Amino acid sequence: MTASSVRLPFALAACALAAVLAGCAQPATVAQAPAAVAATPAVQRQAFTQGAYELAYSARQNAVYAVFSGGFGATAAPSKVLKLDPATLAVQAEIPLERKGFGVALDDAAGRLYVGNTVDTSVTVVDLASGKAVGLVQLMQKVKTADGKERYSHDLRELVVDAANHRLYVTGHSFEGSVLFVVDTKTLQVVKTVPGLGKTKAPGLVLDAAGSRVFTSNLFGEILVIDTNRLEVVRRIQTEIEQPMNLVYDAPSKRLFATDQGLQMIRSMQEKGAGGFKSVHPGNRVAVVDVESGKLVHSIPTGAGPLALLLDASRNRLYVTERSGGTVSAYDSRSYQRLGTAEVPALPNSLALDARSNTLYVSIKNGEKEPKGSAESVARVRF
Repeated sequence: MTASSVRLPFALAACALAAVLAGCAQPATVAQAPAAVAATPAVQRQAFTQGAYELAYSARQNAVYAVFSGGFGATAAPSKVLKLDPATLAVQAEIPLERKGFGVALDDAAGRLYVGNTVDTSVTVVDLASGKAVGLVQLMQKVKTADGKERYSHDLRELVVDAANHRLYVTGHSFEGSVLFVVDTKTLQVVKTVPGLGKTKAPGLVLDAAGSRVFTSNLFGEILVIDTNRLEVVRRIQTEIEQPMNLVYDAPSKRLFATDQGLQMIRSMQEKGAGGFKSVHPGNRVAVVDVESGKLVHSIPTGAGPLALLLDASRNRLYVTERSGGTVSAYDSRSYQRLGTAEVPALPNSLALDARSNTLYVSIKNGEKEPKGSAESVARVRF
């Protein structure tokens, strides 16, 4: 698949993709022997309010932080971050947000949670000790469009913290050219806006701190490598992955894991785009890429619509939200075998992990059968 083969119309694709572009990645740790998986995963679930999106687990605070956008329209609820008890999912605190929150990135050592305000192209900075929003980073100003109105040209998706270098990386989407925003977390100023991520959605983002690089993915099937010292795209890896969404990276083995979602909605838009795109893979898999050679080394079959990934390298486990299937599955990250599956309907979205207690947290969005505007959920899963 070439870059010219899937240049999608902005208005159509932006609306359709908004509902499926969510999830978060977690850093890898030193690998040890895998732990056993429960035959029947234990699932505890609690509904809260509208617009469940991403999660983060803070070991320092011993709490789960869940962001809720509040939904849209006249019946929208206020956007907020909820601090949840990791054992009971009881609400310990509510942190109001002036702008709608979607993605999150945690800097646990600094006691900060960064919340992506997708539709406002900004990031809200939350201080975890005080439980208050303490800063706002405006990543881009509005531009005047052909109809004479002012709009943001880019919306946001993933956020990744580079704590050692006091950086925050944020992907900005636009069919005119997706970018990577680089923020200095000391000054809360944009250091640089890195262009060249492709004139399409660029969903995935993961940091390789030791290698001084970040990886992104785009819907041209590319993996892009950005040097974090030079702050520029230094390599483009054309892959066989048609819908590369979320990414995780295993540094010891130099393997990049990417969900290949396989949604017909996206495939239809790709086929309607210029260049005569033809699908050759149904998706519904996690693709494993050797980043040094750029070759696909394995394809892991998953449930329908895989989206978020989380790598627990200490247990050699890879967790995947199978959004369309209403499930979360655990896979062995070495043998690629499925270890177990938890049912969490309707639409499991993003993941967070308490590695010490081996507890997984899942944000869950409502499906079409739930009443419009009803509360969405967070689940606690023990495999």
